[in-house]
Amino acid sequence: MDKRKTNFWMMAAVLVFFLCSIGCRANRDDSLDKIKKAGYIRIAMNGGYPPFSFFNAKHELAGFDVDLAREVARRLGIQVKLIEVDWKDIINGLNSHAFDAILGSMAITEERMKRVDFSIPYYYSRSHVMVPKGSKIKDLSTDLQGRTVGVMEGTTFEDDARRLGLKNIRLYKNNNQVIDGLSRKEVDAIITDEIVGMHSKNSSNVSIEPVGDPLSNERIAISFRKGDESLIKKVNNILKEMQKDGTLKQYVVKMASGGYKETDPKSTK
Repeated sequence: MDKRKTNFWMMAAVLVFFLCSIGCRANRDDSLDKIKKAGYIRIAMNGGYPPFSFFNAKHELAGFDVDLAREVARRLGIQVKLIEVDWKDIINGLNSHAFDAILGSMAITEERMKRVDFSIPYYYSRSHVMVPKGSKIKDLSTDLQGRTVGVMEGTTFEDDARRLGLKNIRLYKNNNQVIDGLSRKEVDAIITDEIVGMHSKNSSNVSIEPVGDPLSNERIAISFRKGDESLIKKVNNILKEMQKDGTLKQYVVKMASGGYKETDPKSTK
């Protein structure tokens, strides 16, 4: 190879390296730096999912997820801005940069993993069919057929209903409306989270009880835009710290003891 060809390939290699360096810098993940610079993180959730998120007497968001969101922000060294969003639109809102994360008892699913990235789980959930006490619905494989079942729109509970082969599914914007629909006899049964259902049993004007075995076991996590690796890594470390130091356990104990109780179970923003 003569000298001119050698110089040509050396210059080409330098050019490729230079272009790659520019590309790498352009694609560098600065998600954590951005929220640190802003001084706050915008976290979305639904306001009708007690005891995890609901509106208190001051019409402020409260609950297990709210406490967790505030503590994550505190450990990030920034403020938190809580945003109440209709659940069916929440992932679209995240990916359109309306907020920075979703902390609203979102279950990890393969379909959602195509659209968002998740933190490590911060609790585990089971879904159940629930009916008014004294209902004739006793067997999930036979007694639900032809019945109307209420679920929160855009949730994995809707998927549970379809897996059961149910045809009459009534969709509601939040879980408060689901419970209210059961109370008003708009639906014969509902599908919801086990903890949420038991909370409703103690706080609503309808006595409900689970039927059959759990329909699903789910991992609940915080979701972020794809590629926000630095922010996800930091939040994962915070969640691990909260597990280790007992903070998450404190929230569970508070929930189990009735510490998360909305003044008006039907209230939504």
